[in-house]
Amino acid sequence: MVDVSFNLKKDIYLAYPATMDVRRSDQGKEERPELLVIVPSSVFIVYEQQFCERFNVLKAYESLLPIDVFLKTKAQSAQAVICYGKSPITEAILRLLPSLGLVVTSGTGVNHIDLAECRRRGIAVCNTSDVFSEDTADYAVGLLIDVLRKVSYGDRFVRSGVWPTVVDNFPLGFQLGGKHVGIVGLGNIGSKVAKRLEAFGCIISYNSRQKKPAVPYTFYPNVCDLAANSNILVLCCSLTAKTRHMVNKHVLAALGKDGILINVARGAVVEEEELVRRLVRGEIGGAGLDVFENEPQVPPELFGLDNVVVNPHRGAFTVEAFREAFELVLGNLEAFFSNKPLVSPVDLDA
Repeated sequence: MVDVSFNLKKDIYLAYPATMDVRRSDQGKEERPELLVIVPSSVFIVYEQQFCERFNVLKAYESLLPIDVFLKTKAQSAQAVICYGKSPITEAILRLLPSLGLVVTSGTGVNHIDLAECRRRGIAVCNTSDVFSEDTADYAVGLLIDVLRKVSYGDRFVRSGVWPTVVDNFPLGFQLGGKHVGIVGLGNIGSKVAKRLEAFGCIISYNSRQKKPAVPYTFYPNVCDLAANSNILVLCCSLTAKTRHMVNKHVLAALGKDGILINVARGAVVEEEELVRRLVRGEIGGAGLDVFENEPQVPPELFGLDNVVVNPHRGAFTVEAFREAFELVLGNLEAFFSNKPLVSPVDLDA
């Protein structure tokens, strides 16, 4: 059973005309291309009916067989697979799929795919490009406002029934305008976060793999220096070997006891134990976290902190974004099976 915390299936049906080359068997029957799904992503779950209408979907997650046995016995001719963050495409998985030619992830990040092995095997990789960027940027700003103005805390305060007894005892929040905001990762999402916060009157600076001459913001090549010159640190970068635990005790110390951390990137970008320790001790001002290192497990120490907002990795989840993601995933699959250029290929040589 796949645990899904929401269900949009009943609300969404997107008509998408089939354009793939259709094969027919010797008996004249239509043969749909095989599409492997090891663990279904939320986008696949919402649009499962549409995928099944166009492909012969091999549902490993519904089988009682161990994954390796299923792949060896049921998926040897599968040419395409849909995956997501919790369904990694590792070297071991790729070895079991001799016919595979395309890996499509239903999200933007590709850190769960062995890109080097895909390149070695000549397997193309596609993602959803910047489909989720606008909504994730909105979400990052929402988390920040929530932490600064204590929106979730205020909601709990009112619902608890204590408001009438402590009318003048609710703590003050903080203004957003005028704050120095450091953005880690000024890519599709980070640049949109910067644009939104600039409109609030924030002073933007950033850290990225390289300086971007076209943007007007101050560039810091070192994340620690960025944190030291920021009231707020917003994480929008990809998770790579270089960024794993990049936000460590030194960065958090530089951010300081009044600093706010917002993470809409990946949980493992932050040294989570150190962050929790500093939040509990009051050595950092607060945090808005949509992602965690060992999702869906969240450090329980965070639950009692009123300066922390925790969300279940849903920053990109909107009806509109899911529709666009489905169109893009399907477009890549149809292009692949029709021998046409892919819509949103990932550069495996980057």
